[in-house]
Amino acid sequence: MANDGPAPLARRDPVATAPVRVLVADDQALIRTGFATIIDAQPDLEIVGECGDGRAAVDLARRLAPDMVVMDVRMPVLDGIEATRLLAGADVEDPVKVLVVTTFNLDEYVYEALRAGASGFLLKDAPPAQLLHGIRTVASGAALLAPEVTRQLVGRYAARIRPADGAPGGTALTPRELEVLRHIADGLSNSEIAAALVISHETVKTYVSRILTKLDLRDRVQAVVYAYRNGLVT
Repeated sequence: MANDGPAPLARRDPVATAPVRVLVADDQALIRTGFATIIDAQPDLEIVGECGDGRAAVDLARRLAPDMVVMDVRMPVLDGIEATRLLAGADVEDPVKVLVVTTFNLDEYVYEALRAGASGFLLKDAPPAQLLHGIRTVASGAALLAPEVTRQLVGRYAARIRPADGAPGGTALTPRELEVLRHIADGLSNSEIAAALVISHETVKTYVSRILTKLDLRDRVQAVVYAYRNGLVT
């Protein structure tokens, strides 16, 4: 007797996702090895190389083509800022995602690292879970700006950041978009911005996307730099 019921759905095998390939650059062997050990223990992450100076980081990244680089700031031969600029700067045809790691006594360099093209930063004393979250966040194409330190790391040096000559001052943005941009520059997360403006989280995401598109910016990190460079934050 024929079965008139619906045909059974074909079984779909799970699609294997390739692990995120990570290069670690830090001149302190103990920290470098610690990072590599933590990262390589994750099933979705893979260490493809380690090095102790910025020049080696650039050479290895160009040779190994990692998905992202965990980059120290102060290193010999070539510092992490210049290495980041060579790997992720505005003129790089195929930029590599860079997550900068730093300490509070190096925070004056962080702004320059972000300007150089880094997609985010973490403090060196961050717990392993935060390091892994940062790597996954940056690897996914999002930016990582730790809200609890953004005001200190960027805001503390606002007086040193001169608005660019002839800067557009955000005139391409609507008043609401400018308001959202200022909140981003203050280090607020999307949820915090939503609460401050009494709008939904999805609405904030829409505004952020519009801001990045209108200003031709890659991510929230570049939005912070733009805001300070153009005198939108005081």
